Amino acid sequence: MTKTDPLSRRASGILAHISSLPSAFGIGDIGPSSRSFIRFLAAAGQSCWQFLPTVPTNPLFDSSPYMSTSAFAGSPLLISPELLLAEGLITESELHDHPEFSPYRTDYRAVAEYKERLLLQACRRFTGFDGKAFRHFAKTAPWLEDYALFMTIKEQYGDAGWFDWPPELAGRHRQSLDQIRKKHRDRFRYYCFEQFEFFRQWRELRTFAKEAGIRLYGDIPIYVGLDSVDVWTNQAIFTLDSTTLRPTRIAGVPPDYFSATGQRWGNPLYRWKSRDPQVRARLMDWWTARMAAVFGMVDMVRIDHFRGFESYWSIPAECETAVDGSWLPGPGKAFFDEIFKRLGRLDIIAEDLGVITPKVAALRDGLGFPGMKILQFAFDGDPANSYLPCNFTTTDCVVYTGTHDNDTTVGWFLSDMIDDRLRQQIKRHANRHLHDGNGIHEDLIYLAMSSISRLAIIPLQDALGFGSDCRMNTPGVPTGNWGWRCAPEFLTPQLAAFLDEMSRRFGRHKRTD
Repeated sequence: MTKTDPLSRRASGILAHISSLPSAFGIGDIGPSSRSFIRFLAAAGQSCWQFLPTVPTNPLFDSSPYMSTSAFAGSPLLISPELLLAEGLITESELHDHPEFSPYRTDYRAVAEYKERLLLQACRRFTGFDGKAFRHFAKTAPWLEDYALFMTIKEQYGDAGWFDWPPELAGRHRQSLDQIRKKHRDRFRYYCFEQFEFFRQWRELRTFAKEAGIRLYGDIPIYVGLDSVDVWTNQAIFTLDSTTLRPTRIAGVPPDYFSATGQRWGNPLYRWKSRDPQVRARLMDWWTARMAAVFGMVDMVRIDHFRGFESYWSIPAECETAVDGSWLPGPGKAFFDEIFKRLGRLDIIAEDLGVITPKVAALRDGLGFPGMKILQFAFDGDPANSYLPCNFTTTDCVVYTGTHDNDTTVGWFLSDMIDDRLRQQIKRHANRHLHDGNGIHEDLIYLAMSSISRLAIIPLQDALGFGSDCRMNTPGVPTGNWGWRCAPEFLTPQLAAFLDEMSRRFGRHKRTD
């Protein structure tokens, strides 16, 4: 088996979720908002745009893209109002009938109200349900009907999870589902239209990115939310009690330096080692469909919590912390070999952060997946730290200044986590003097770009030199995340020129032969 080759040569890119892009409509979207950003990336000599999962979000989970109602559907909040207008599905007055949105933060509730109002009007005017384009979409999206049913039923039962629905709905009795579809036909069609429009706009975006020479870099979380259409429609492949329909074992990570009680995520686990061959086959089919769907949207994918494919922390559901969990074997290399047999070789990057055992490293390397190198993890005083660029041993890795789960580089450098001695050390690695710490983001960008890593990814906040108030996510903090937005005045020609020069200097420019 040949090694994965996410890019055929040295390259660089920017990490910015679509929701963070400039837009007049409260949130970045997959229309002109994304196209403008792709033009910026091209002008900056970048080759790659990395973003977070594009799935529907839920305000009950702080609108996290990692806790979705579907692993297959697209977020209606990312649908472009301007493209709806161009299709003749909404009017100019409807387009501009929205509150005064902040250019710096996303108010998810206000955006959701505005976008749903527009999509309802668009759906009423849409005449293509019997047309060739819609029929083709429905045929190629076998998950669509279940998603539309799931969302329609959820509206009837509010915040209740599917496992608390009446037994005939939780158990997916065909007659009951047919009755829901008939009784709430308009809402069912609305959710089908919403997804049709999302993926119609996405196809246009992907074509635009390809023509601009920008590769799209997506994200697959290993687990799915309990209250999701994925678990509702595939109950046999998850660790659920057959009576209560709630998980018997849940996901998380064990206690470590950062948390004495570990992390209890609460996602249901997969039944990788089921004694029933039909369950194992169905689980493999579900993952194949999931991989195929994501790679139908993007060119390369980061698998979040990759180590769970080698072994995963299994916590009894009744436990309030992650302390009493245990390691269980994951599906290993055979899983990916079967995926590649079915779908062909895929460009996958392994999120291999945290405590990585030799077995996890062997799985990653045996599959030829690039891992991740985070520069904020490099400076603990140990000259042998594997995240220091001078200690990189392979080009088959992706280097980052930080990730969406880290503080921004400026915020990190000025925080209490680092003392003046360590600040001096960090500056010396970039061959710079400390002074007052100005320019630390440029120092880490320099280290990332100059490293031997094939691909260097810079979070947009670090490219801009922004502080902690622009952080995207703080793990373990339940609210206040995912809201940062980049106002349009910050994506300047000067920033593009800086990134262009850095990528040229270190042989990463997208037009370099």
